[in-house]
Amino acid sequence: MKLILAVVQDQDSARLMNAMVDHNFRVTKLASTGGFLKSGNTTFMIGTEDIRVEKALQVIRDNCKSREQLMAPVSPMGGNADSYIPYPVEVEVGGATVFVLPVEQFHHF
Repeated sequence: MKLILAVVQDQDSARLMNAMVDHNFRVTKLASTGGFLKSGNTTFMIGTEDIRVEKALQVIRDNCKSREQLMAPVSPMGGNADSYIPYPVEVEVGGATVFVLPVEQFHHF
């Protein structure tokens, strides 16, 4: 048994949830916040048998795409902010960060 933790951008969460259900995966969806962009994410917890891990990863791969997004940088700490002119910076967001963990025990009550 494995526990898959997948952190995805909110923009991909509904599509991923529908695809997981279509492929008969049981999914728990949690709201989360990323540390770098401080934007909303969704964390999926998926418990599955070892033989279905690759299928789950493929569903995640197919439904979570990275994309470019403009972001206004934060002002520098401690420096002279009067001369600081923030220009939008293009960053890559989206995709999925996935952890696959072994499960010692699983109970369903």
